[in-house]
Amino acid sequence: MEVVILPGSKQIGKLAAAAIEELLRKKPEAVLGLATGSSPLPVYDELAARHSRGGLDFSRAHAFALDEYVGLEHGHPESYREVIRREFTSRVNIDETNVHTPDGAAEDLPAACRSYEDALQAAGGVDLQLLGVGTDGHIGFNEPGSSLASRTRIKSLIEQTRRDNARFFPGLAAVPHHVVTQGLGTIMEARHVVLVATGARKAPAVRDFVEGPVSAFCPASILQFHPHATILLDEAAASSLKLADFYRHTYEHKPAWQGL
Repeated sequence: MEVVILPGSKQIGKLAAAAIEELLRKKPEAVLGLATGSSPLPVYDELAARHSRGGLDFSRAHAFALDEYVGLEHGHPESYREVIRREFTSRVNIDETNVHTPDGAAEDLPAACRSYEDALQAAGGVDLQLLGVGTDGHIGFNEPGSSLASRTRIKSLIEQTRRDNARFFPGLAAVPHHVVTQGLGTIMEARHVVLVATGARKAPAVRDFVEGPVSAFCPASILQFHPHATILLDEAAASSLKLADFYRHTYEHKPAWQGL
């Protein structure tokens, strides 16, 4: 696990976007894993700018979203299918037929979960997965207590997550109680994971998953076992890390040839 501490979200967006650009130039048909929430927005803004300014090409790329709410009809403005389209895919030249989201409106949800896993495998797996982290340490919608070997499935949201997401809805009562999410085992199969966390509210979760024990109670801690996990933090999110100075020193003296 590589921890990189940067001054703010703009620098984080540029660094993550540079890694994605390098991947796409080497492998134009790369499979990207997309996250929602506020954390990846600077990355999407930078990728859109690189597309419009420098012609960064997404035409052969594929993308898979991490999760989706259960019960929101297709086209609902807060469905993650729409959020990803609005915040990212409509701003670049990716083929919309190559953008996949779990179907939270399916009549047979277990079958839809199996189909999503099959589609991920058929695409060759995720080359680079963007992640955020919840205040309780969840990644995707794998809440505390999730199996470390879990696959795409239906999950119940804890109330803290519903309260955190209520700002996107008319109120807490409108936030769904259930989601479909890639499992921790699914996420761990991505070849490169880039997790973005900003703000002081994320500092306890960052401390727990970076420097605490690996535990289902802090789902993001499983990334300690990932062979290529990059954690991008601003100063506020890194404020509770005991080894913050070491992480800064390591990144400042990292050989350029290593990349991200």
